[in-house]
Amino acid sequence: MAIHQWPEHQRPREKLLAKGSKALSDQELLAIFLRTGVSGMSAIDLAAKLITEFGGLGALLNANQARFCSIKGLGLAKYCQLRATLELTERYLGEQLNNNDIFTSPKQVEDYLSVQMRDYQREVFSVLLLDSRHQLLGYHELFHGTIDTTSVHPREVVKLALEKNAAAVIVAHNHPSGMAEPSNADIDITQRLKTALALIDIRLLDHFIIGRGDITSLANEGKM
Repeated sequence: MAIHQWPEHQRPREKLLAKGSKALSDQELLAIFLRTGVSGMSAIDLAAKLITEFGGLGALLNANQARFCSIKGLGLAKYCQLRATLELTERYLGEQLNNNDIFTSPKQVEDYLSVQMRDYQREVFSVLLLDSRHQLLGYHELFHGTIDTTSVHPREVVKLALEKNAAAVIVAHNHPSGMAEPSNADIDITQRLKTALALIDIRLLDHFIIGRGDITSLANEGKM
């Protein structure tokens, strides 16, 4: 049965208007993006198939052009539309951080970092530089690869903070495995960075670990 033949309260667009976007499932949101299905398959059915085939919504949204466009029902136009939508999301979240007191709005920091880092296939260590009012001066990805005590160099974080005249710093890195549980190495890195930054009177406010659908704050965990 075509979606337009469904009861009105079950149709994704009508449901979104009546209850808001958070009331919709991943399949329903993706169906609105797709707009149409393919022969013998509604947009909802196609959305469910795509999420299963790619192994999750994140993998679908981050698929490269060739992989994305190879699927029946997708194509170059939808790929461009998707990339533009994701970029708008990142810019919106970045704008929110620039216009607000970042550390009094940790949820905004989490949202921003989650969008930026959760679907990387390798570990990335990032630094957010803040001014004296804890507003964002800049976001920088400093280290790539396996993040451990030998690959993260506190002197590089200190150098960057001094160059940008930062008053405080938030650091973050992702766990491609999906688990946001801090390791002993994560805690050790945090302490080394905190000590190095304190020598130049710059505060390390938090260290976020980004998993897939989960994020951990070491400050909230009492591990700073």
